[in-house]
Amino acid sequence: MNRIKKLFGIQYPIVQAGMIWCSGWELASSVSNAGGLGIIGAGSMYPEVLRDQILKCKAATDRSFAVNVPLMYPSIEEHMASIIELGVPIVFSSAGNPNTWTSHLKSHGILVVHVVSSVKFALKAQSAGVDAVVAEGFEAGGHNGREETTTLCLVPSVVDALQVPVIAAGGIGDARAILAAFSLGAEGVQIGSRFVATPESSAHQAFKDEVVAAGEGSTRLSLKALTPVRLLENAFSREVLEAENKGRSRDELKALLGRGRAKKGMFEGDLEDGELEIGQVSSLIQTVKPADQVVADLVEGYNALTHGMTDPHFSWM
Repeated sequence: MNRIKKLFGIQYPIVQAGMIWCSGWELASSVSNAGGLGIIGAGSMYPEVLRDQILKCKAATDRSFAVNVPLMYPSIEEHMASIIELGVPIVFSSAGNPNTWTSHLKSHGILVVHVVSSVKFALKAQSAGVDAVVAEGFEAGGHNGREETTTLCLVPSVVDALQVPVIAAGGIGDARAILAAFSLGAEGVQIGSRFVATPESSAHQAFKDEVVAAGEGSTRLSLKALTPVRLLENAFSREVLEAENKGRSRDELKALLGRGRAKKGMFEGDLEDGELEIGQVSSLIQTVKPADQVVADLVEGYNALTHGMTDPHFSWM
């Protein structure tokens, strides 16, 4: 049996990414109810907001769901206390050292998955005791690894190095990409950008429309001197590019980024001066459609592609 399905108790090894400003309880519960694993993205939430989101998600689904927590979040102690108190079954951690919280969470019966961008960090996560890792390639939206390793190269390298199951992420938006990820040895996929363009996503409608309108080459990895992030092209991203080309310092880039830039773009819909985080796969997204239909389309497409295959690795079962 597929280890990711068994680990999470889900019908399909499809994980919805925990994206800031885009993945609240409505999206997470919808994906979980459709047979995948929905994730609440805690990185953009105050502690009291996360508590409310967890409670609403638990009321909306009786299936497994997770919370994604960036480990450098300033109020992480409050977040972790709420996760434990409210009985969240799974935590996806990112952007930090997995040694910090993994054993504590696991001592409370919580499964832990860590997001990595290299074999080096994948091995560290496994040593920390995580139950699985997400190997996220350069194509992904949002914050990215400095190594700029593509999903096609990263996933098989991580699979070969680890004993725990691997979830592929970065550039995955349809059934063809899921089949490719499984061919590379992954046992699950994490999908972000495709789920941004759903009615249940908490992103602003203007941002969703911009994702649908995106074409080839519409995104760029920026702010490598601070923390690499993939952005849709707009006035802000062009300003960042100009600053980087002029060799601006880290402090100058921090001042340019300012505070609340991601909220302004993705949550409030400022398409010019906001930070619009999305993956390269946005060029393949043509419509805004319900999250359960996204899952259904992925499953139907995958089953059609694998019809007649005898290798059990490619079976949803």
